[in-house]
Amino acid sequence: MKVLKFGGTSVANPENINKVKSILKSQKNHSMAVVVSAFGGVTDLLLNASKRASEQDVSYKNFVKEIEDRHIAAIRELIPVKSQSAALSKVKSDLNVLETLLEGAFLIGELTPKLSDKIVSYGELFSSFIISEFLKSEGLDAIFKDSRQLIITDNNFGKATVDFKLTNANCENFFSKNKHGIALLPGFVASSKNGDLTTLGRGGSDYTAAIIAAATNADILEIWTDVSGMYTANPKLVKQAKCVASISYQEAMELSHFGAKVLYPPTIQPVLGKAIPIAIKNTFDPENPGTLISQNNNGNGKTVRGISHVGNISLLSLEGPGMIGIPGISKRFFETLSVKNISIVLITQASSEHSICVGIADDDADLAAEAVNETFEYEIASKRIKPVMVEKDLTIVALVGDNMKSHQGLSGKMFSTLGKNNVNIRAIAQGASERNISAVIKKEDVKKALNSLHETFFEENIKQLNLFVMGVGNVGAKFLEQIRQQKKYLKEELKLNVRVIGISNSKKMVFDENGISLKDWKNALDQGVRTEMEGFFEKVRSLNFRNSIFVDNTASADVSKSYANYLKNSISVVTCNKIASSSDFANYKALKQLAKEYNAPYLFETNVGAGLPIIDTLKHLIASGDKVRKIQAVLSGSLNFVFNTFNDSITFHDVVKQAQDQGYTEPDPTIDLSGVDVMRKILILARESGHQLEIDDIENDAFLPEESLETNSNEAFFESLKKYESDFQKMYKQAKDADCKLKYVAQFEDGKAKVGLQQIPKGHDFYNLEGSDNIVLFYTDRYVEQPLIIKGAGAGADVTASGIFADVVRIGNF
Repeated sequence: MKVLKFGGTSVANPENINKVKSILKSQKNHSMAVVVSAFGGVTDLLLNASKRASEQDVSYKNFVKEIEDRHIAAIRELIPVKSQSAALSKVKSDLNVLETLLEGAFLIGELTPKLSDKIVSYGELFSSFIISEFLKSEGLDAIFKDSRQLIITDNNFGKATVDFKLTNANCENFFSKNKHGIALLPGFVASSKNGDLTTLGRGGSDYTAAIIAAATNADILEIWTDVSGMYTANPKLVKQAKCVASISYQEAMELSHFGAKVLYPPTIQPVLGKAIPIAIKNTFDPENPGTLISQNNNGNGKTVRGISHVGNISLLSLEGPGMIGIPGISKRFFETLSVKNISIVLITQASSEHSICVGIADDDADLAAEAVNETFEYEIASKRIKPVMVEKDLTIVALVGDNMKSHQGLSGKMFSTLGKNNVNIRAIAQGASERNISAVIKKEDVKKALNSLHETFFEENIKQLNLFVMGVGNVGAKFLEQIRQQKKYLKEELKLNVRVIGISNSKKMVFDENGISLKDWKNALDQGVRTEMEGFFEKVRSLNFRNSIFVDNTASADVSKSYANYLKNSISVVTCNKIASSSDFANYKALKQLAKEYNAPYLFETNVGAGLPIIDTLKHLIASGDKVRKIQAVLSGSLNFVFNTFNDSITFHDVVKQAQDQGYTEPDPTIDLSGVDVMRKILILARESGHQLEIDDIENDAFLPEESLETNSNEAFFESLKKYESDFQKMYKQAKDADCKLKYVAQFEDGKAKVGLQQIPKGHDFYNLEGSDNIVLFYTDRYVEQPLIIKGAGAGADVTASGIFADVVRIGNF
């Protein structure tokens, strides 16, 4: 025999009930016990009606009306007209009794557990009767059997305990004599030894099916629901979650206890002793194999089989020196909670016996705290024990797997993954079986924690990076295009899944939690909301995604001031904006320290040399123990372009305008031509070499006239260049006559830095530097006579974007 249970979503409406009929018809050559839940949502309607009635709120009648309408409509749609009369009469008669029960609760203004059981039972009683009549009308060999006549319990109303001796005897007697192909039974309901109606707890229909399966030695127990089995994590929170094809009873119990809602936790116990397999199947995809739960299923040697969680948890902590070495403290603590009928889901205790910490439901926290404080009133008054501490709004996240005990380092891997994503762990518990490692975290971190852990343990080392990009002008647009082009390569070759979640320019910003389409990001941005820098940060923070990276493609001082906020929230920062790293040394050091403290990389490779690996190379030199003695460099691609292009046949004004039009200069070209940009770059290199330096310490031998430097708009600046054309031509002629070329050079040596225009003779490393190229010469303890040279394109949107891209990949490989 097979036992099949169909949940509330599977029987939510006539359309779904027809799917159930098709599944039953396909089960050939099997006698079946079919257990059904209430129509989807009806149990909640009954509970709400009960609550309103007990509060003497007449609106309970609205819920009764909705319940009546749904069941009458189902009868009219499912059962042929000629057979409807009896069914309608039975349901309406039961509805009258239900109304009487609710009216009683309304009149006395109270809802006892016994009365509550009677009221909520009608969901299953209605659905099972209607479905059995429907199956008969469809020609199936079905019979209705009331579970209350089979399952016998104690009088613990709300969650009764089953008397298995009487129940098994009843089931064996009925099913041994039953000649019908299908026995249709209501789940959840039972009766006490003296005949009172009882219930098996919310979700008890699974339990009903398991009890019947065990009592009849069924071949298999099938739980039909709205998902295709048990998943490696909650698929609503972890989109990459996968169905677990097979799993052991013990693993399934752990996962169901910790929030895997496809299975009611007590369900496994009755079938475990008899090794009856359980199949979790999808009513809406019946061909899907789902998950098979069985004995000694080691999952092909896999360690972690699933990641589960249970929310709305509070931590209750009792601590104090008066607990150390005193027998009976734990007994009194747990006994107090037991007397108040408070269930404990997690326990942790320090080996010093200085504290005991337990996890309980949020709803029980206040009652528990009051009770424990009362129990230890004397010790608290004498200051030997502190008043109980309560932390609410927490969640337990658990790794589950039978084979975890035979693999070292899983706990470390779990905690390291959470730590890297700034998920603070409030408590830890691990049983001696090592089948479950649990951590208590903030509720707001659940999605990030589950996705991070799932990525670590299940996704074949594919790491998801979530990008938030501010600035989509020349550089930003190229950067997004490069990501679009390389997305497949990154995933296949580097195991990086890069998603752009947020984009902003100076006017609009847009977010998409599933990733913005990079084929159509401009249109998406046009439809966005007004940009607010603080609003952008708050959105990134509230999304709380794992592996989040803020990418700044602007030259904005205001944006650079926001980096600390991102780093403090474990959000990495990648930027081509030089302002932060060339600001006050204290701010530079603070950002570097925050990056270490919160494990959020702060990368700015493109601050010097665009896409050239200058800073990265310097870091490797320092890390390997080398010491930088001198740096000589041409660090401005725009200035190198200007002086490589300028001659006696073209004006200085036209060359600078050309450099701006081709994207070599900053939006404000005075930043480049004043030498400020180069000062920032050599300052950053000096700092990365280990020297404490401020920008005011750098000597700047400016070549621009004072009037040009003091202009307050690009238009005025370019006009001033025309005025001083003869001076620029004179500089050019002097260099040409000396058989030299003009280069804007930065130098750092003996703790001092300077920048300025120099005449470079033939044979010098800088002489043949073409176009907008940059060059850096590192003289170190290892590179004494012949410097380490880095040379290449040092300006332009494409190469700058590629440098930003490289920094993102570096973070992905951390």
